[in-house]
Amino acid sequence: MTIKKLFPYFFLLISVTIYGQNERLREKKDQIKAMKVAFLTNELNLTSVEAEKFWPVYNAYDDKQFEVRHQKMRTYAKKLNDGSLDSMSDKEALSFLNQIENTDEEQYLLRKKFNTAIRNILPPTKILKLRKSEVDFDRKLLQQYRNKNK
Repeated sequence: MTIKKLFPYFFLLISVTIYGQNERLREKKDQIKAMKVAFLTNELNLTSVEAEKFWPVYNAYDDKQFEVRHQKMRTYAKKLNDGSLDSMSDKEALSFLNQIENTDEEQYLLRKKFNTAIRNILPPTKILKLRKSEVDFDRKLLQQYRNKNK
């Protein structure tokens, strides 16, 4: 067989492999999200009225935060780790630094907007519990990951 005849099969194989990996990542993300919802529900002890109003706002915030953090920060991490820092001019480094600061500010403003929105839904004590519970969940998830890789 010639290369021209093998190319469609090779392309199909690569497509199936990439699709399978994306599907597994999506499943893992959904699994973590379900664990987070269960954890936060338990920790916050939301009333049915609070939960009905809270979850749509929280899910929208969480999705946007995930997008900002993973899309932009992944790009920054690649650039920081690919060795190009040593060959960057001061002008390029300053531009890159400004991009990182803008992303940090975008995340801060996103959190601030979310906090403003949930003040109409939850009492201040539950908002503070939410912040603590998010940190606790992240620690728990990290610990599970570390234990799994031992």
